[in-house]
Amino acid sequence: MSTIVAVRKNGRVCIAADTLTSFGDVKQSSDYELSHDKIFEYDGNYIGIVGSAAHDAVVRSLLWDNGADDYDFSSRMAIFESFRRIHPLLKEHYYLNPKEDDDSPYESSRIDALIVNRHGMFSVFSLREVFEYSRFWAIGAGAEFALGAMFAAYGHFEEAAEIAGAGVRAAAEFDSSSALPLTMYSVALDAQDPA
Repeated sequence: MSTIVAVRKNGRVCIAADTLTSFGDVKQSSDYELSHDKIFEYDGNYIGIVGSAAHDAVVRSLLWDNGADDYDFSSRMAIFESFRRIHPLLKEHYYLNPKEDDDSPYESSRIDALIVNRHGMFSVFSLREVFEYSRFWAIGAGAEFALGAMFAAYGHFEEAAEIAGAGVRAAAEFDSSSALPLTMYSVALDAQDPA
């Protein structure tokens, strides 16, 4: 798994991630893998995905095959509707196994992601739950460490990038599924950030 964080502060939003890939007990650091960046840019959106390593290639392929006009990541509900349209494509064209457990109320897309863009920062979880954040959030194996570090750092730093970096570095220090170096992208928000 991985650690991906997003921070919103002073008119900017930042997304950052570690670069370790792991397969059970086998680690693949950025020294061995050329495509170690867990964040990719799509039509002005920076998207980071945790979970199966296959998710990255699948989501990139799906987005590029269907074109930028098909998906809208500008608001919570727009993202929900986009992922609702993406889910059947994951099953039909990418052979997604949507079964997580018998207690799930909906079929799972099996993808957890953070999205940042000029409209804000959002998360998408496996049942297509979408949240919008005002300060910061983290997903992945090291999320708890990252959240604690960003909570401690948020009031002490003015730059979203500094806070995001603290989150990923804490996860890399204490989570066995996360490692440095980190990658980071920052975007100016359309409207001044109230946080």
